[in-house]
Amino acid sequence: MPDFETLLYTADPPIATITLNRPDHLNTIVPPMPDEIEKAIGLAERDPAVKVVVLRGAGRAFSGGYDFGGGFTHWGDAMNTGGRWDPGKDFAMVSARETGPTQKFMAIWRASKPVIAQVHGWCVGGASDYALCADIVIASDDAVIGTPYARMWGAYLTGMWLYRLSLAKVKWHSLTGEPLTGKEAAAVELINESVPFENLEARVQEVARKLARIPLSQLQAQKLIVNQAYENMGLASTQTLGGILDGLMRNTPDALSFIETAAGQGVRSAIEQRDGPWGDYSQAPPEKRPDPSHVIEP
Repeated sequence: MPDFETLLYTADPPIATITLNRPDHLNTIVPPMPDEIEKAIGLAERDPAVKVVVLRGAGRAFSGGYDFGGGFTHWGDAMNTGGRWDPGKDFAMVSARETGPTQKFMAIWRASKPVIAQVHGWCVGGASDYALCADIVIASDDAVIGTPYARMWGAYLTGMWLYRLSLAKVKWHSLTGEPLTGKEAAAVELINESVPFENLEARVQEVARKLARIPLSQLQAQKLIVNQAYENMGLASTQTLGGILDGLMRNTPDALSFIETAAGQGVRSAIEQRDGPWGDYSQAPPEKRPDPSHVIEP
């Protein structure tokens, strides 16, 4: 079994579980998490005893998205030359199959076996993109799912928000960046369903075990035909454009000022400036934030 840095992998056939395991940092995305997600999915794919994969986060969040406290310095020379952003490197890195984080997370989408995302707490930014790559998404009622980067420092990456929502809804959320609770996300069919947190793990296991009663080849055939329909809608080209736009939006004058604030005054200050006028995400009143006592033990 590989010695993962950012996640845990366990197999209890017919179910494999991938747990994002940076709980002290809300499971934020840093290298080598994208590569490890791809590798863990590969383990499940190659295990003939596994029929269903569950993806979840340890601690009090599924994931807080990409860690941007120091810009993208943890990606180092992959996006920079001489300590400065290199747009040529950036677009080549994010669009290439072997290096692009989005393409690594798309292993969830490409897996022949069904993947269930078990979402609780925060599921924001890039984390929402890759959670939505799963085939079935079940969230706790109080989970918060959103793309605050819609306001600053990013663009849709996987495109799953676009393909899962109606035009009216995706226009709203793409322009405002407003989040949804798990209950609201289920109501607009961004995700499949939401349940009270205390029922979340049991419900995910129930669905996983029901799926596992179906012949594996039947599951694989059904996933393949649905995925292919969305590939035919231009999913790959949408993701190529999304990655290029994301790089540009991380390096506009406004975006650079945002990162300077985060580096100099702390991430909290940058987020207060971005989300304070909207009164959501971490700037929301307690009743509109995930319950911090809702913790998943790995």
